[in-house]
Amino acid sequence: MGFRCECLLCLFLIFWFVFLQEASARQPYYNVTRLSGRKQVNGCNLFQGKWVFDPSYPFYDSSGCPFIDPEFDCLKYGRPDKQYLKYSWKPDACSLPRFNGVSFLAKWKGKKIMFVGDSLSLNMWESLACMIHASVPNSKTTYVRKDPLSFVVFENYGVTLYMYRTPYLVDIVRENVGAVLNLGSINGGNAWKGMDVLIFNSWHWWTHKGKSQAWDYIRDGSALYKDMNRFQAYNKGLTTWANWVDSNVDTTKTKVFFQGVSPTHYEGREWNQPKKSCYGELQPLSGSTYPAGAPPAAAIVKKVLRMMKKPVYLLDITTLSQLRKDAHPSTYSGEHSGNDCSHWCLPGLPDSWNQLLYAALVM
Repeated sequence: MGFRCECLLCLFLIFWFVFLQEASARQPYYNVTRLSGRKQVNGCNLFQGKWVFDPSYPFYDSSGCPFIDPEFDCLKYGRPDKQYLKYSWKPDACSLPRFNGVSFLAKWKGKKIMFVGDSLSLNMWESLACMIHASVPNSKTTYVRKDPLSFVVFENYGVTLYMYRTPYLVDIVRENVGAVLNLGSINGGNAWKGMDVLIFNSWHWWTHKGKSQAWDYIRDGSALYKDMNRFQAYNKGLTTWANWVDSNVDTTKTKVFFQGVSPTHYEGREWNQPKKSCYGELQPLSGSTYPAGAPPAAAIVKKVLRMMKKPVYLLDITTLSQLRKDAHPSTYSGEHSGNDCSHWCLPGLPDSWNQLLYAALVM
């Protein structure tokens, strides 16, 4: 009888251990404890909520910010409506702290913050620079735009915001056959070392084909391909990035974020309006869910982050951004022709991404 009880107890303990392991594997990566060692405020998921009208927005005037590219400066290039500027993100279980540029500069005095990725990283980098600049408009700044590395320095505080442009995170190298996207190479990472905060992003360029793709072949180890399934390629490339972070970043000194997958709004069928795109959209979708659900790339990001040894905070901006079909440049995008439903107006949605970044750092 005693032996049977001991066996049952062992089975129960094994079952409970497996359950805890699986629960840990399912852990969503908006958990602040993975980043800072502190618990979430009232268990709040910052990324579950809705958009509410807020007359106190936006944080800045585009005409007063010297860092905005024409492709994001929608008001300058003729967007007639301004309602899209007046929405704030409201989590269901708590309130976001209002962004305070002076407090941000004081906290990160002498520090280096780097965005790494494609034009969505550029969108977010310019947004943060504008938000800080609006708080200290008379502060001396140094502003340098080069490829791949650009930066803004707020000289009075010694805070530097870097932007490292690398759409795939992994390298494109020149071989005899032409430009090769090497899924296992990340030599560009040498420029990312020594930062105090890193915010990574990559997805949109993985979908480019034909003349808009930046490579001729894909290398996966010793194998060379003319093309391959883009989700599979993205998974392999992102895994190389994850291994680089695990091997090269001391997360006791550097806070690491992944920006999350930014959605597009070219297909109105995704929000049950098949004849529409982002063009002419004036307000967000109501509620907290997107009819089409999350894009497959978002699941790949979460899968890769789940396997990492080092703590990486996912700025899970996908769903909240899907609700903002109204926030794209559309045809108000400088000299860029066509209908841009992939980038975002500034001021606009990326300001909320940075407010969430701010909340993750201070809450």
